[in-house]
Amino acid sequence: MKVGIYGKKFDKLNENAVVELISRLEQASIEIAIYEPFYDLIKAKIKLSKEVSLFSASRHIVNKIDFLFSLGGDGTLLETLALVKGSGIPILGINTGRLGFLSSVSESEIAYAIDSLCTDNYSLDSRTLVKLTTSNNLFGDLNFALNEFTLLKKDTSSMITIHSYLNGLFLNSYWADGLIVSTPTGSTAYSLSCGGPIVVPDSENFVVTPIAPHNLNVRPIIISDKDILTLKVEGRHKNFLVSLDSHSENIDSSIEMTVQRAPFKVNLVRLQNQHFHDTLRKKLMWGIDRRN
Repeated sequence: MKVGIYGKKFDKLNENAVVELISRLEQASIEIAIYEPFYDLIKAKIKLSKEVSLFSASRHIVNKIDFLFSLGGDGTLLETLALVKGSGIPILGINTGRLGFLSSVSESEIAYAIDSLCTDNYSLDSRTLVKLTTSNNLFGDLNFALNEFTLLKKDTSSMITIHSYLNGLFLNSYWADGLIVSTPTGSTAYSLSCGGPIVVPDSENFVVTPIAPHNLNVRPIIISDKDILTLKVEGRHKNFLVSLDSHSENIDSSIEMTVQRAPFKVNLVRLQNQHFHDTLRKKLMWGIDRRN
């Protein structure tokens, strides 16, 4: 077995987790590949007893590693998508950040996680991605997101108008600060903070959530992930902001956007003691109030 390790930073908050992870992998005689910028951060402080290989691009790991470990928070895991793309490489998130809906393995569970992989005692959650298509190929071949597509106002305090069409038929003109199209995975992220519902991962839906809409009767709507949503935007200023998870670009009103399900999914490793409903209760602290 060969695994890759991806991380962005190395400090006192995650040093123990990095040491524990590498030590456990070496003890299990698992080959290790480390993201090169991350290796440059840790090489002076962590002693590696075995030789490791390095990677810095998708072509270095596709068909060459069995699992990719994301070391950090949910934002770090989202960035691994640029490396994994449509390869199907399973991603396991080790949480050294804060909330950790996606990076759900704690430092204390690292040994258990590695043992689970070695004994095939795990399952894979195949998560739907959202894809953005524009005439100017705005995001190149990284035009997909695990959490959400977002369209936002820019350079102004005024609202923008977003004209939306579902499968070619007019849906609504949103007067708002922006619009989110969330996957079920992303329903616990930005969409949730804007009043969107929580959607279970395998529901095969998208959530369309307006951001601070002018009309209070305009609410989030759940659509099928087989639907195609077309968006046109206008406002007092020419520039608008479009994001796919943590990646963002500027557009103007001449750009028409098509939002739909991506042609591939991403695999997240789920250990036997992990369930979506348990994660919800823990992360959102359901049941803390004993009156529940």
